[in-house]
Amino acid sequence: MKRAFVTLFRTAPVLLVILLAAGGVAAGLRLLPPAPQGDGVLQLTVLGHEGAPLTPVRAALIAALKTTNLRVAMTEWAVVDGVRIFADGVLRIECQSGGEGLGSPLFFAAREGSLPPEVTVSNTAGLRSAVAEAKPGSRILLAAGTYPGGFYFSNVRGEANLPIVIAGVDPQNPPVIQGGGNGMQFSDAAWIELRDLVFVGATGNGLNIDDGGTFETPSRQVFLHRLRISDVGPNGNRDAIKLSGVVDFRIEGCTLERWGTGGSGVDLVGCHGGIIESNVFRHGAAAASGGANGVQTKGGSRNVVVRRNRFESVGARAVNIGGSTGLEFFRPPLEPDGQHAEARDIRVEGNTFLGSTAPIAFVGVDGARVRFNTIYRPGRWAIRILQETTAPGFVACRNGQFSDNIVVFHSDEWSSGGVNIGPNTAPLTFQFTRNWWYCLDDPTRSRPVLPVTETGGVYGQSPQFRDAANGDLRLEPGSPALGFGAEALPQ
Repeated sequence: MKRAFVTLFRTAPVLLVILLAAGGVAAGLRLLPPAPQGDGVLQLTVLGHEGAPLTPVRAALIAALKTTNLRVAMTEWAVVDGVRIFADGVLRIECQSGGEGLGSPLFFAAREGSLPPEVTVSNTAGLRSAVAEAKPGSRILLAAGTYPGGFYFSNVRGEANLPIVIAGVDPQNPPVIQGGGNGMQFSDAAWIELRDLVFVGATGNGLNIDDGGTFETPSRQVFLHRLRISDVGPNGNRDAIKLSGVVDFRIEGCTLERWGTGGSGVDLVGCHGGIIESNVFRHGAAAASGGANGVQTKGGSRNVVVRRNRFESVGARAVNIGGSTGLEFFRPPLEPDGQHAEARDIRVEGNTFLGSTAPIAFVGVDGARVRFNTIYRPGRWAIRILQETTAPGFVACRNGQFSDNIVVFHSDEWSSGGVNIGPNTAPLTFQFTRNWWYCLDDPTRSRPVLPVTETGGVYGQSPQFRDAANGDLRLEPGSPALGFGAEALPQ
């Protein structure tokens, strides 16, 4: 990738800023009039085309601006008067400085590197063709409408800072992928982004991304943003989003509803280095006691963060940290030296849980941290500590941490003191620190039965939610529980 550079010329009465990328053409950059910041410093705002924020591609191309006292803004849009685009492909703007000692006029110019084509498609054949021809940096925009599911794509590969993007044209009216075994499946993918798409009624998985069975070459750099996936299965082990052998991924701002009775909203098998953040999971009250999960991390998954999500009645285990995986499906493949675990180094933080049989389940995991979550009325337990994979070489479920959480429950829905411990586990290796426990109908019964002594726990005081009956679990401004739960997660 060709590098951009910035040259600053300070002359009286003109200040000239030039951003060049060899071989580039102007492709919709906008420059706002510079704003004086004092001491001769100017703030220059560079914006994307057609009212949209700058893409990662364009942001990378203008990154050199960050080496100056000028600031790149990528989130706002405004119409600029006085912009002129010349035949040389350079966008220019002239304005008066209004700044002391800078003189007038001020002249700015910017040029960005050439980009792969952006294509809009409106039918199944067009989508398949566009994906087949996509190059690093391509943007494929899918028009509003309904498309039959069952898409399969292999080796769709962008590059670092040049992802291949598949997105709806209009985020307010996203295209619908209807039905299919998998609504859409990608194998051996790299640097791809899916945005503003709806998947409905797949009989297998809503969205499936895997490594094609080649464990040495995982799919990587997968970004899923503002997807809506619903009514998958409806029975059996059917997932809204299934990732197998995916490295460096992000699932953000998605809404996942009603997946298979034994499936998961997000199911991870052998996935590493991912973030699942700011999503909504809903499975329905009727399925609250079923075998489904909200998020499941298993099969050797590692370094995954589940952060600031909302889980509403998602089944047996809202977050299943670990699970049970056929040995042949572990990524990477199991080595003969032992010390195996379904998952390691998982963080579950800043989430809100309503219902579920057990919001948190540690299942064959070696090291997981659950902190700053708000848990409201679990159906039976707050926590389960289990071991489902007992093959030789697997460690007992161990080294879990549970801290700074708020747990509110009703005694009729509370079993075994709120913690279920299964055989072949190591509960004495767990740590419980600074959690807030409250029994709604009998505060004297608020203390849980934990496998080890808790440090700094609070028992029997209402956290004072704003409107728990209607699902608002934010704390009142004067709550004694400020500093605990989802709202207190450090930035």
